[in-house]
Amino acid sequence: MVHKVFTWRYGGGRVFLCGSFNGWTERIQMINVEGCATVFQRILDLQPGYYQYKYLVDDVWRVDEEQHCVRDGFGMINNVAYVEETEILCPSFSAQSLHQNQGTPSGGSLHKPVFQLPINEIDVLRYRLSLHLSSSTVYDLMPDSGKVIALDVGAAVKQAFHLMYEEGVAVLPLWDEQNTKIVGMLTASDFISILLQLDRNRAILTDEEIEEHTISAWKDIKFRHHREVSGTSQPLCRTALIQAGPDESLKDVALRILHNKISAVPILSSSEDGSCPNLLFIACLSGILKHICGHFRRHLEFLPLLQQPVGNLPLGTWVREIGKSGDRLLLTLRASEPLSSALNLLIQACVSSVPIVDDNGNLVDVYCRSDITSLANSNGYTRIQLDQTIISQALETADVTSQSRYQTCTRFDTLYRVMELLSDQAVRRVIVIEASSRQVEGIITLRDIFSYFLA
Repeated sequence: MVHKVFTWRYGGGRVFLCGSFNGWTERIQMINVEGCATVFQRILDLQPGYYQYKYLVDDVWRVDEEQHCVRDGFGMINNVAYVEETEILCPSFSAQSLHQNQGTPSGGSLHKPVFQLPINEIDVLRYRLSLHLSSSTVYDLMPDSGKVIALDVGAAVKQAFHLMYEEGVAVLPLWDEQNTKIVGMLTASDFISILLQLDRNRAILTDEEIEEHTISAWKDIKFRHHREVSGTSQPLCRTALIQAGPDESLKDVALRILHNKISAVPILSSSEDGSCPNLLFIACLSGILKHICGHFRRHLEFLPLLQQPVGNLPLGTWVREIGKSGDRLLLTLRASEPLSSALNLLIQACVSSVPIVDDNGNLVDVYCRSDITSLANSNGYTRIQLDQTIISQALETADVTSQSRYQTCTRFDTLYRVMELLSDQAVRRVIVIEASSRQVEGIITLRDIFSYFLA
């Protein structure tokens, strides 16, 4: 609990305090400060959080216009206070200092408090979130026990994607035995790039060459292709591994994932002899979001933004009829379109999934980057003709029976509800639909949530 001082400086006969800290049900009488007839105070023990309140002065509801105010869902104007865990009270209050700071609710200059409350609800939430994530580390995400899989860069591509499919993972750390370190990450996007390249070069590659290609060889091809596209003859430096340590803050890890446009980072710690780093964990945004939901679940009444409908908030990607000016519009495909259209869209538009709709725009399914690994299960990826395979056929090989591939909501579901859906590690997007028709209206991803919170 934290001591919080509430002060009314504008006089009156009887002054009461009422607010969200007691459910607006109790009027707490304030005490006149000795030696200062117009100043009333009351100290309350409160949990850290966001509160709305107002004063009842001689049977008239008042707010202090010199302090931060908000309009609630009923159109009423209330003062707001944010109580933080580290809040420190001044040990004493003198009548002289109160007289110096005294003014009127409609004007005058008041002494500014040490902590300035953010003006609106998003600033309040961002402040609390930043405070919490900055004080939490990767250790808070790590299970007491578990396994982490890494794959040698000398392994065959075929073996790699079989493993990704069997383990149900969309990213694998790559181990370089020669240099005894983790050197990169293999993702579903790599598999898509490989398939697209196979499709373009099928005439000049034998089945044996395709079967025996190693991860290292494919990474070299990708690197040389990047040089050709960049149009430079100068040697390019390979991108350093993006990683994190177990004692780094969750805020730093989340920002690293966002800024580098990746889906996860390996968590490495130095070995005791310093010779070889230990792979401890794979950190991703869904794990961080699950940690956030667990923390704020008990404080929802103090964070009204989390109870706002997602359709009212500037996050996500929407269809033209709903999207705001300047926003990126939602792209969809039909189940009858070729698989190559879906794969090219995923890569070129830099999106992790695309809704599959019928002729009326109603949701049929979703094709995700991670679905591509299901082709490894049938050993058919080396022979598949991307232009002759339609999306519905590709989805037949995916694990479409699992509802965890995606979730749905409506525009009227709360932000917190969407956060809970996305905190499931297998769910990386929530499709916004119209409830009765299942017409697709938008999509909200993990990256949308964190970009909104950490802007």
